[in-house]
Amino acid sequence: MSGGDGRQRRFASDPDAGPNHTGAPRVFIAVPLPEAARADVAGLVESVRAAGDPKARDVRWVRLDGLHLTLRFIGPVEEGAIVRLAGAVDTAAAAIKAFDVSVEGAGTFPAHGRPRAIWLGIDQGASELGQAAAAVDDALADIGIARNERPYRAHLTVARADGVRAGADVARRLIDAAAGWRTAFAAGELVLFESIAGGGPARYEPLHAASLADSSGLSGPRHPAAAAVLPSEPSAGVRTSVGARRKEQRPGT
Repeated sequence: MSGGDGRQRRFASDPDAGPNHTGAPRVFIAVPLPEAARADVAGLVESVRAAGDPKARDVRWVRLDGLHLTLRFIGPVEEGAIVRLAGAVDTAAAAIKAFDVSVEGAGTFPAHGRPRAIWLGIDQGASELGQAAAAVDDALADIGIARNERPYRAHLTVARADGVRAGADVARRLIDAAAGWRTAFAAGELVLFESIAGGGPARYEPLHAASLADSSGLSGPRHPAAAAVLPSEPSAGVRTSVGARRKEQRPGT
């Protein structure tokens, strides 16, 4: 297998990796972190960043205002497919019971040598996230999207090292800082996001959200429903919102 093929495969499974030359919305389905958990992660990450060498080339840190646990990266799609994808999110969410998640520990991909990705681990809720990923795969298969052949491993990506020399040191500092650190939240919804690149780390715009089964009884903090931004029922409103945002991104408009 060529290096180019491997690079394309990484792009195909990663909402942060690689430029989007197609101009089509690049989308993925994830469980978002609520504000309290995001703030906990941000505090940890900022302490690690502050301890780095300001003269050294840094890793690419993700945007801390859009932290999420990816269940399935889909990639560029035609805008007309967004409504069907929103329906698939609803189908998957209805099959998943709400659950608790704890974020603790840290590591890298790969585990040895210069890391490409640096992440925080998932303890409580890891099994449920795997089941959620499988339910998303089933719902996407029902609308003609091929299943993900990669085994799912729950983790929260916080940085992309891309093999840079500083990556190993950053990973070591994060692993040390995360020892004994923990945050937790209630996972109560699935969100269809668009990943928008340009001008720094990718940002993530919610396109559609669906509450998980029995999520109304959760006591922990939850992410504000993206369904409050877009219609909760898949409709032309979803497609219109995507088109409007993409128009805003075009130069001279």
